[in-house]
Amino acid sequence: MMMSDNAYHIPVLLKECIENLNIEPDGVYVDLTFGGGGHSKAILEKLSAKGKLFAFDQDPDAQKNALKDERFVLIPQNFRFMKNYLKLNGIKTVDAILGDLGVSSHQFDSAERGFSIRFDAALDMRMNQNSDLTAKKIVNEYSEEKLVSVFKEYGEISNAKKVAWLICKHREEKEIETTEDLKEITKSCHSKHEENKFLAPLFQALRIEVNQEIEALKECLNDCYTVLKTEGRLVVISYHSLEDRLVKNIIKSGNTEGIIERDVIYGSTTKVYKNLTTKPILPSASELERNSRARSAKLRVAEKI
Repeated sequence: MMMSDNAYHIPVLLKECIENLNIEPDGVYVDLTFGGGGHSKAILEKLSAKGKLFAFDQDPDAQKNALKDERFVLIPQNFRFMKNYLKLNGIKTVDAILGDLGVSSHQFDSAERGFSIRFDAALDMRMNQNSDLTAKKIVNEYSEEKLVSVFKEYGEISNAKKVAWLICKHREEKEIETTEDLKEITKSCHSKHEENKFLAPLFQALRIEVNQEIEALKECLNDCYTVLKTEGRLVVISYHSLEDRLVKNIIKSGNTEGIIERDVIYGSTTKVYKNLTTKPILPSASELERNSRARSAKLRVAEKI
């Protein structure tokens, strides 16, 4: 049974995304993060009978929302495999690629998935339920040094060493099993009124590590350039600085490290994208009223040269 958009995920910056995809009716398009299908539905509305849309989502819950349309193909895989799966479907190049990164409202609202700080649940946080790595495995099995690295790199947590030490100390006596366990263990790492401010990046760091989100995004962004046609559009919504930095880097330099390559003889820089958003497009006040989870969204758009 297909869930409604609102029950699953309200599409963020929908109008802005559709406008910037610059859709040609007979074109071929990719939605990297299908979710509730809100963006995909809007793309299909712009396509003719000859147009085609390929969507990716590794979450089995998202696959229940698959659209019944001959122009639509849902690939139940992580978007890091985009290039290979498009090739398997006979597609070498596409007209535009859309990525709405991060976690869907449905995933946050499903208590048993362990993504949210609001519910007491098993420490899971897997987007792909077939994966072996869970947040529980990380907090119970990673070395103290590795935990520090995860919390610093993916959560930018200033007292990462204390957090890791407390986790390691606690697990010597008892396995850490639930989100409430983790919240209780790390209570001394923040003041009472800053609980959410501390827990949000802590949960983010674990989620990113569980799902290898940064590595997957790097691979995907690097492949986007080879898959896009000349003048094809890359349209990406990010929700935190780590994602946004990678998107900015790929647009600026053609690589996720942000290293600008220069011609050895002439010293000129080799540009691969035309940046169409010097400053990111942000949600309007009216959109934020309708959907508070859009508040950290940043939309960047580039055109392949």
